[in-house]
Amino acid sequence: MLDLGELEGFEWDEGNRTKSWDKHRVSPSECEEVFLNIPLLLHDDTRHSQQEPRFYVLGKTNQKRLLFLAFAVRNTKIRVISARPMSRKERQAYEQANP
Repeated sequence: MLDLGELEGFEWDEGNRTKSWDKHRVSPSECEEVFLNIPLLLHDDTRHSQQEPRFYVLGKTNQKRLLFLAFAVRNTKIRVISARPMSRKERQAYEQANP
């Protein structure tokens, strides 16, 4: 399992910076906040790990917005692939894991 404590920040380029904003109105700063707030549920994303290991997290922003983030790790940086509000099923799983 990935140890988030070993990572040193985020890697953003114009493509992954704007994609989640354009589709779901999730900003890069909100994505970063998710990793700094607890609780945070981290999972391996084996289904999408063909070319590189991928992961996803369920977490919340400083404004308590519940988000799903898919990401990869490049060197020691988190590269967010996509971000969106949690689905109903994901919200239920998040709330059950963190009563």
